[in-house]
Amino acid sequence: MSKTILYLIPLLPLVALSPSRAIAWPDATPVLLQKQAAAQVDNEDTGNDAARRELELFRAAKVPLRRAIAIAEKLHAGSRAADVTFDSSSGSAVYKVRTTRKSRIWENAIDGKTGDVAGRETVLSLENLDANDRNDFVALEGVGQKLSDAALIAEKAADGKAIGASLLNKDGKLHFLVLIVSGNHLKEVILEPPRARRP
Repeated sequence: MSKTILYLIPLLPLVALSPSRAIAWPDATPVLLQKQAAAQVDNEDTGNDAARRELELFRAAKVPLRRAIAIAEKLHAGSRAADVTFDSSSGSAVYKVRTTRKSRIWENAIDGKTGDVAGRETVLSLENLDANDRNDFVALEGVGQKLSDAALIAEKAADGKAIGASLLNKDGKLHFLVLIVSGNHLKEVILEPPRARRP
């Protein structure tokens, strides 16, 4: 059985680096767990071949999630990552990164072994999203930290490697949700970013 540990951490430069500041949040929506259903990584779950293959490909990937985010953000100057998932359905390690700027959303596949852009880019408009997702993307513009910042803090707090990250709206507030592989467990870390300061 997979063990998921939930943390709610304020995303502040020094405070967030301390795992002792983590607060269990058992009723959090498991958005990334739904997206990463194949990533059940407990040794006890020996019947799940797809999960084991997914984990093997993830561990063999040379490109960490934060690097995949940086590569995708460079494709469109000024864009910010809003969602990253690890995908092994093609038999290779690929990060699917969605970036956004103003009303545009781009989805790119980043090869987990080479860091190269793989496949075709998908382009969407905010108008194509449902109201909740659209609001989350708009709220991201008012946040000072990036998804890659949240991944770094979550990796330190949960002592593992990020396999996915996304936006989460909890009670009308935007959070970063990061899924960490730590040993043979998945840990879900939720970080509350401070609002961007106005000049």
